[in-house]
Amino acid sequence: MSSCEAVQNFRVFAATWNVGGQCPSGNLDLSDFLQVQNEPDMYVLGFQEIVPLNAGNVLVLEDNEPAAKWLALINQSLNGPSDFTSNGLKPTASFNGSLFFQKPSLKKIKKTFKKLNGKRLKSCNCVLEMERKAAKDFCFRCQESNFNLDDSSTEEEDDNFPISVALATNQMKYSLVTCKQMVGIFVSVWMKKELIQYVGHLRICSTSRGIMGCLGNKGCISVSMSFYQTSFCFICSHLASGEKEGDELRRNLDVIEILKNTQFPKICKNQYSRMPDKILDHDRIIWFGDLNYRISLSRDDAKRLVEMKDWPSLFNKDQLKMEREAGRVFKGWKEGKIYFAPTYKYAFNSDTYYAEGVKVSKNKRRTPAWCDRILWHGRGIQQLSYVRKEFKFSDHRPVCSTFLVEVEVMFRGQKKKLSNFNFQIHDLVPTRSSYYS
Repeated sequence: MSSCEAVQNFRVFAATWNVGGQCPSGNLDLSDFLQVQNEPDMYVLGFQEIVPLNAGNVLVLEDNEPAAKWLALINQSLNGPSDFTSNGLKPTASFNGSLFFQKPSLKKIKKTFKKLNGKRLKSCNCVLEMERKAAKDFCFRCQESNFNLDDSSTEEEDDNFPISVALATNQMKYSLVTCKQMVGIFVSVWMKKELIQYVGHLRICSTSRGIMGCLGNKGCISVSMSFYQTSFCFICSHLASGEKEGDELRRNLDVIEILKNTQFPKICKNQYSRMPDKILDHDRIIWFGDLNYRISLSRDDAKRLVEMKDWPSLFNKDQLKMEREAGRVFKGWKEGKIYFAPTYKYAFNSDTYYAEGVKVSKNKRRTPAWCDRILWHGRGIQQLSYVRKEFKFSDHRPVCSTFLVEVEVMFRGQKKKLSNFNFQIHDLVPTRSSYYS
């Protein structure tokens, strides 16, 4: 059977939010944060400090309960409330009725979503090569890609295979591709349910850069996957903190070591497979998180520029901008122009920066900074928006970006029409010129 190739545009929504160790309540509505009215094709969401970065979570056992709550809140905003009672799970009334179980855990909520729609994604979907070779075991685990609803697996398998999240209703729009936690870092990838079948080669790599360069209080979670014939990599990171002179070099080193040491496992035995095992070898790459770069100004000078809303003058002293321009970090990466106020550091439940006379100890005062950033690498990526959202939940403001991403699509049969996920680009391109730095 003949095939045709095309380049198709998809919208990818990426967001990062350091939630300051605060556990969410059931009435936290994420709809505005997720911009659900725009209906992106893919969501890539990263959180930092979903648990306090204390010795218990870093050295002993990380707390998965907040991750379960964030996952359910995301699902509620994307798909509507889930009904767990039909699955024999008793909801917790204190967390908005039907959202959570008694003592919610990430493992439990993942398994519950899996029972609602128990199909697993393919770990290797080299369909054309399989047909050409006509070999049953040509690709590692390819024969395991279709499972019955009552299939069981261990938690270790769940870490290596994505699980589809679904409602017990036909109203579901998005399915969970994968999620992963490393101490306070939590990343999840969601996609329109009709697109899930085109995702494959999913791999996850966690890189620790915390205490002694080996603990998970700092570092990143990287997700690699194929979407149609295009490879994607998403990196959610929390880099070294501190606003002393020279701390930016520690952040640079974190980035360098992450790029050097992140190695995705080989899951495909197809000798012709081009699935990359390093971050920079992917076609489309998005890096987001609390990068912790500060502004090289005194508190008073930074405060004055913030009050004037003179973002260009403030941005000229941004460490990440200066380090990139000097070629010391993120060489070849892009970031959109910043037209919003610094995202750090706020008093909790306040619009006031700690530097503005808030009664706190001196060691807690910080110069306002754009710690929370989103960058990208590779061709075929156009940024449509780069904004922050006004949630007072933590000492950081979340940052969101929407991208128009080109994907190489191959359809079997020349008469097969392109799917209707395309849209008019002129409806979404920002009107402001000179958008990229």
